[in-house]
Amino acid sequence: MRRLVVISAGLSVPSSTRLLADRLADAVVSATEARGSTVEVEHVELRPLAHQLADHLLTGFATGELAEALAKVRRADGLVVVTPVFSASYSGLFKTFVDVLEPGTLDGTPVLVAATGGTARHSMVLDHALRPLFSHLRAVVAPTGVFAASEDFGSTDEGHLDKRVRRAAGELAALIGVEAGPPGTSSADERRSFEDQLEDPVPFDELLRRATDR
Repeated sequence: MRRLVVISAGLSVPSSTRLLADRLADAVVSATEARGSTVEVEHVELRPLAHQLADHLLTGFATGELAEALAKVRRADGLVVVTPVFSASYSGLFKTFVDVLEPGTLDGTPVLVAATGGTARHSMVLDHALRPLFSHLRAVVAPTGVFAASEDFGSTDEGHLDKRVRRAAGELAALIGVEAGPPGTSSADERRSFEDQLEDPVPFDELLRRATDR
């Protein structure tokens, strides 16, 4: 089973950012099931982690819920990331979370980028901010990004947004479904931190089997 982690950086409660994140997650699950596979969805809400993120910047250490969130991202086979738009770019809270990821965490990880904003004028944030950010982190960014303006929620005609959601979800499902190594392994397995490997080491016979299968 693949692991999908959904990161949302909304600041309000309720949040249109979280609403879009949930919508995308449901669409990825449906697209994955249509391909004959399954995906486990985990959510990372950044708003409750704001103080711990600030502490991490000052101390260099992650604790509690933030440490758990970082572990989820590290083990993910795919990500859905959604941020509100502030000053024509992603939010500071969103960027802070990205800044505390360990180097190499997102290497080869499929990512669907999405954003919310007051008007459609902010939609370029997908291509001039989010896509370059995750390309720099060596993630594999799905071709279709999803932007939702305030007017897209509660509208009598949400067909355009639904179409982009389904298309982006299908692209991410296809990327997640690609085997990155021998059967039984995934890119997430290869990105496990040293601490993870100490806590849950791969049995020697499994390592030997992987080597002989190459």
